[in-house]
Amino acid sequence: MRKSGYLFLGLTLACSSPKTEENSGVEASNDSLTQTSAKQDSLDSSLPALERKLIEQGMVDITKVIPGIQVELKYSTEDNFFKQDVYGDLVRCYLHPKATEMLAKAQEALQKDYPNLSLLVYDGVRPLSVQQILWDSLDKPDSIKLLYVSDPKIGGLHNYGVAVDLTIVDLKSGKPLDMGTPFDYFGYPAYPDQELQMLAEKKITKAQVANREILRKVMKGAGFAGIGSEWWHFNAFSRQKAGEKFPLIN
Repeated sequence: MRKSGYLFLGLTLACSSPKTEENSGVEASNDSLTQTSAKQDSLDSSLPALERKLIEQGMVDITKVIPGIQVELKYSTEDNFFKQDVYGDLVRCYLHPKATEMLAKAQEALQKDYPNLSLLVYDGVRPLSVQQILWDSLDKPDSIKLLYVSDPKIGGLHNYGVAVDLTIVDLKSGKPLDMGTPFDYFGYPAYPDQELQMLAEKKITKAQVANREILRKVMKGAGFAGIGSEWWHFNAFSRQKAGEKFPLIN
């Protein structure tokens, strides 16, 4: 199965977020979403083992319930900060049902205003087993690792299935919009809270910031919160609320 390019299915690390903005607390529920998504494939033995585990834990294949959304799982390729494939045969993105419903609203809002654009998802739920691989692979002291990846002993929002990494793709060209830096770029040009300074230093452009604003508008309008250090990362819930409401995904 192809692991790169954009997957047109009927769909960062751990994105440690010390600067997370508190979200609006949107907690929409949709029982039919859960029933029509994950469970229907639970007996399909042809699915990768990791994918079956996600389904068994109630995660949703976002391409099955969000029209037109696209996926390119960066951690199923070597095009990521760690330069390694940690998802193996998994190429479809899964999220918690509540996060999936919110993401569907963001996709709908984007395509209403910009029919030629679509959300392009780079990462969703990340099982703790994968989180451990990333943690162990990072050649830095444990005290420094937290700047790059969440500690699997505690878990981050990706590990609950309520965080998503994504960008916007131009459907005509097939290329993502220019956001100023690649995904998994760790430096001030990628920081939303440093954009004014980066503009002043000409490290990013007004056009790149405008593209980020489109992404932020639709994601925040759907109830997600961004973080100060990664333009691509959005949380459906705060860490506290996720810990109170949802189990970690193994």
